[in-house]
Amino acid sequence: MADRYLSFTGTAPGRFLTRRLGLPQPAPLRRWSPERPALEGEVLLLTAGTSELDDLSFLRTGASDRPAAVVLDATGVRDVAALAEVHAALHPVVRSVTAGGRVLVLGSPAAAGDHHQAAAQQALEGFTRSLGKEIGRGRTVNLVRLTDARAAESTLRFLLSPKSAYVSGQVIDVGPGDDGPAAPADPARPLAGRTALVTGGARGIGEAVAETLARDGAHVVVLDVPAAEADARRVAERLGGTALALDITAADAGGRIAATVPDGLDVLVHNAGITRDRRLVNMPADRWSSVLDVNLASVLRTTDALLTAGAVRTGGRIVATASIAGLAGNAGQTNYAASKAGIVGLVRALAPRARAEHGVTVNAVAPGFIETKMTAAVPLFIREAGRRMNSLAQGGLPVDVAETTAWLAHPASGAVNGQVVRVCGQSLLGA
Repeated sequence: MADRYLSFTGTAPGRFLTRRLGLPQPAPLRRWSPERPALEGEVLLLTAGTSELDDLSFLRTGASDRPAAVVLDATGVRDVAALAEVHAALHPVVRSVTAGGRVLVLGSPAAAGDHHQAAAQQALEGFTRSLGKEIGRGRTVNLVRLTDARAAESTLRFLLSPKSAYVSGQVIDVGPGDDGPAAPADPARPLAGRTALVTGGARGIGEAVAETLARDGAHVVVLDVPAAEADARRVAERLGGTALALDITAADAGGRIAATVPDGLDVLVHNAGITRDRRLVNMPADRWSSVLDVNLASVLRTTDALLTAGAVRTGGRIVATASIAGLAGNAGQTNYAASKAGIVGLVRALAPRARAEHGVTVNAVAPGFIETKMTAAVPLFIREAGRRMNSLAQGGLPVDVAETTAWLAHPASGAVNGQVVRVCGQSLLGA
């Protein structure tokens, strides 16, 4: 459904009226397209303190009065006094960042036993989230904690590209580099030769994820319930992939998936999910159990089965779909929020073990208000509140979730593990 308010505020009368009334003034977001794959303008690199990074040359930085992005290297900020350099570096340039631009702060993990450094680095999180809420004009602000710039290259490229248009106010920890897969031969098709499976892939966000992974070169298996088999086949045929009609809650779902991909999976996206909303006092047991079974129990069962069978290849990626409802809660969704919070727990606990035992990373995306058929059916005033209650003052699109999933699935994203990344325009709900 079209966002008429966003369109109205783009007109001269709309700008005048919303300014006079103090209403949100969302800026149209520029997303990735083959014709415009990158931000248009220079990346300005600044430093607060002494940099602890070896090489950021891949960012192709330059000097500009109107930068498309500003990267602040604050990895060397080790005490409160050094935080003044954060202010000194960004204060003069924030206003000059182009509309739809990026501010990216680079920090360091907390040093064991150094509570001054830990305090200063944690301060960067509050700073980043606050700047994201005030910067406006479709610009985003994120913080990446890292020790190895090259290991974080795929993350920095994503956050400095149009693909991250609806990702803001996020804190992402990137671990040290490893001897993972070599860089893809074709940067435009990093998943070429790889197989990806997307559950709930016949429509909505799942369809967008399948399309994006196929764009990046993957052979995509589109899995959905038997009732949606026709839609799954339509999507798979369009993408040159394979359709799999399967109830993901079946006890043998993991085994049937493994049989469908005898050579193994490189990317497993757990996207299938349902809602059965009702306040707890009015919620019968079947509405509770069906949501928990589809959204959480099936993810646990199939993941365990596929990892045990070795069906996710070394260097593989598992990406699950959480939700800001699981982080902040939502009235009438105790079942849904419980299931999505469970996904967060799964990711955080499984990620280190899956990497150590199987060479596989495990991460999650947590969508906020995304424009889908489901949200189009939400009553008008609730829908408008959902759209405006974020720093970008608009809803996201399924492709925003898909692009974030594709970044986590990238062969060069092996240093990103155990992360839950919100795709919500920095929702005012949740942390």
